[in-house]
Amino acid sequence: MATPNIDFLHGAGSRPERSQGAAANRPAVRNLGVAFDRSWIDSLHVNLSAIERRIDSLSGRRTVKKAWQAAWLLKAVTCMDLTTLAGDDTPGRVERLCAKARSPIRPDLIEALGLAERKLTVGAVCVYHSMIGTAVAALAGTDIPVAAVSTGFPAGQSPTPAKLAEIEASVAAGAREIDIVISRRHVLTGDWRALYDEMAAFRAACGAAHVKAILATGELGSIAKVAKASTICMMAGADFVKTSTGMEAVNATLPVSLVMLRTIRDYHERTGVKIGFKPAGGITSAKQALAYLILVKEELGDAWLTPDLLRFGASRLLSDIERQLEHFVTGRYSAAHRHAMG
Repeated sequence: MATPNIDFLHGAGSRPERSQGAAANRPAVRNLGVAFDRSWIDSLHVNLSAIERRIDSLSGRRTVKKAWQAAWLLKAVTCMDLTTLAGDDTPGRVERLCAKARSPIRPDLIEALGLAERKLTVGAVCVYHSMIGTAVAALAGTDIPVAAVSTGFPAGQSPTPAKLAEIEASVAAGAREIDIVISRRHVLTGDWRALYDEMAAFRAACGAAHVKAILATGELGSIAKVAKASTICMMAGADFVKTSTGMEAVNATLPVSLVMLRTIRDYHERTGVKIGFKPAGGITSAKQALAYLILVKEELGDAWLTPDLLRFGASRLLSDIERQLEHFVTGRYSAAHRHAMG
């Protein structure tokens, strides 16, 4: 059995050796944003038919097998925001999630894969504000950051002062990443300046914490508005753009992700700043994760296939990835309950 190499996407000497944890892969340059530019927004157009053709062609042209597939799946694990956002969350549940974040793949599988000397962790642990302290304590001694959802997640209908106070409280509690939700009404009414000002205020409140802007793409009305909202959030200082809260009727999809990736590429070409991407909601299978990894690689290149620029918002996904890795090691599929998350 060939040993998968989770560094396979980086050429020799392209970056120094370091931990596979998220914090060790922090981008050197934050997105400081740029001035609001209405002409830039007005210039954005989306050819939906072309987007759909591009996505339809993806599965037929790209596939990875055996050791390469195992390596891609291990890469997906390092880019995962392990998440629990339930009304019945308890400290015990969050502590179990953090234990899984520290050791996301069963030790026997890691040993069989020849990776016992490597430190494999997920990208972050994502929780509500009330669980930040529990998660920070459970992750002490690791480089795994705590991400907190904020600004009236998931609806984003709280008053602006309350949203800003929530961000500041989460940062003070130890969250190193903040996942904010935009006010969808600004997008639906085309009030782009209001969206820019809101995002800029959120960015300022985050201080040193990285900010992921959740667009809730399934509620924005059109794919063209997704492109405009993505660009405005980047203009206003977002470090990541994220598809969804995971609680909308329609969450991450490949067509929407393609549009967002191309706005990231456009922003990079104009400003030189790399913005991260986080698909979230409904990504539950290893096969889906592979499709997103391939799409990111083809649209943005290998530089984006690291935890500093790519995250999956998921929890159930990890169970299926672990199951696929066991199949690679043993040649047999195990029962799903052997890969429970908590």
